[in-house]
Amino acid sequence: MILVLNCGSQSIKWKLFKDDLKLREGAEKSVFNSGDYQRILRKELKKISSYEKEIKIVGHRVVHGGNNFRKPALISKKVLEEIKRFNKFAPLHNPFNILGIKTAQKIFPTSKQMAVFDTGFYRDLPDESSIYPLPEYIRKRFGFQRLGFHGISHEFAAKQAAKEVGQSFKKLKIITCHLGGGSSITAIKNGRAIDTSMGFTPLEGVTMMTRPGDIDAGVVLEIAKKYSTKKTSQILNCESGVKGICGESKMLKVLEKIKKGDRKAKSALNIFTYTIKKYIGAYFAILGGCDLLVFTGTIGWGSRKIRNMICQDLPILKNTKILKIKTNEELAIANEVKKWISK
Repeated sequence: MILVLNCGSQSIKWKLFKDDLKLREGAEKSVFNSGDYQRILRKELKKISSYEKEIKIVGHRVVHGGNNFRKPALISKKVLEEIKRFNKFAPLHNPFNILGIKTAQKIFPTSKQMAVFDTGFYRDLPDESSIYPLPEYIRKRFGFQRLGFHGISHEFAAKQAAKEVGQSFKKLKIITCHLGGGSSITAIKNGRAIDTSMGFTPLEGVTMMTRPGDIDAGVVLEIAKKYSTKKTSQILNCESGVKGICGESKMLKVLEKIKKGDRKAKSALNIFTYTIKKYIGAYFAILGGCDLLVFTGTIGWGSRKIRNMICQDLPILKNTKILKIKTNEELAIANEVKKWISK
């Protein structure tokens, strides 16, 4: 069997798959207090500890591994130490990914552990979208380039959408919108990602629930002059975006406030959908058209209201089929693990 563990910033998801990738069992738990995270994680994994000898491998979603890790990797002590180096670039995710790995190692000591990276789908981005226009010595010293995130979800949703319309994934122009606590947009042409909104970190791109997305770098410099690097990171990762505008970091609460006439909440939602529209328009241009526009993620799949707001008054979508696909990152990770096992 294959166990997949997906440790997010506010949720813990696990699924146990049979060798043929049919689901045996699984669960998802919301975690609102980081102090409870490890306790809930251990409690969930203990539920299936009796399967320890049957679980060949545990697959983990890992958000940031830099350019060192773009393909699935077996986890060793050295690999884990390397992944830790990138915690500062994905502070809402990587620390929880690593906690999941360490906890699984203790509860399933005879099982192999494998990391599958969010950035993997973007390892072949063209120079036009991957290279930042910075001095070469800076790019080489820090490894700055567009890495992209949510790749596991984007690839799964795009392939599933192609199946639903009965066409080849490798013959379509697709724009995928993963909208949730973090949000990103990806342009896919003939089965290959050619651009994506998130960059070297998950901060770049569209406005998100607690992250600003694209803002003037000069603004960041001014904040950093006033505050410490740690405080600046806290502001950009946890206090900005929709939350920075209306004080709410959950879209359901934003929608509830709008119903009560809250102007700040309405403004926050308008900005959120506006920036997504901009990226869809831009990717329509670089793709030279779009066959499928795919919405996934908690908000993208779950909210018709927000999908309608995004697609409203977009004449370029006249000949584009619009789909909502429920993402299944765990199944996608299990599939990558199975490919490795078969090799």
